[in-house]
Amino acid sequence: MALTISELARSGDVGVETVRFYQRKGLLHDPRPAATGGAKGQRHYGEEDVRRLRFIRSAKAAGFILDEIAELISLDHTGDRPRAREMAQVRLAALDREITQLEAARQSLRRLARECAGSDVGPCPILESFEDGSVCGGTGTKSCAARRSNA
Repeated sequence: MALTISELARSGDVGVETVRFYQRKGLLHDPRPAATGGAKGQRHYGEEDVRRLRFIRSAKAAGFILDEIAELISLDHTGDRPRAREMAQVRLAALDREITQLEAARQSLRRLARECAGSDVGPCPILESFEDGSVCGGTGTKSCAARRSNA
């Protein structure tokens, strides 16, 4: 199997520039020159490149950052299951924290939307809370989860 960069990108549902970016980061190997035929200077990718690109996309979908994905790729070659498991557990804990923050933000926005719908008089509570940073995630304010526990 010999794929051009655009065919590889299409197989991984990414853009050509994403493939090039992953190459610059060392996540994908540089392509091999075409043996014969094809455009001059054209490079080709193989099935291993398709698998690697899918690995990267799956790991990104699970929330891993590129440096972590590079480590996971190296673990794929060494078979270091304890380290892979540890990385997954750390990622799970981070996802749990993010989910908690998102749920708190959703709850806060729902409350603000109800307050906004309650009256057309005076300033909009949604806009005011964004301006003063009092809605969840605002700079210098407690998180929504911390506010809920203090309420």
